[in-house]
Amino acid sequence: MSKNDRFQIVQEEGNALTSNHRMVLADATTGVQYLFVKDGYAGGLCPLVDRDGKPLTWDK
Repeated sequence: MSKNDRFQIVQEEGNALTSNHRMVLADATTGVQYLFVKDGYAGGLCPLVDRDGKPLTWDK
C-alpha cells in the first residue's frame, strides 16, 4: 500500500465553494471512520463512534 492509499473517501457532500464540504473517510489499515468538515478557511476531523463510544469501522 502506498502512502497515499491509506485513507479512502466513503461519502462526500457539499463543494466548499457555496457550502461547507463534508467527507467520511475510512482508514484502510484500521477500518476506523472519520468525519472531515471544511468551511471556508476552517476545518475539523473527528472519529465517528457508536453509542458505546467505540469507533465505527468500515468494511469494504
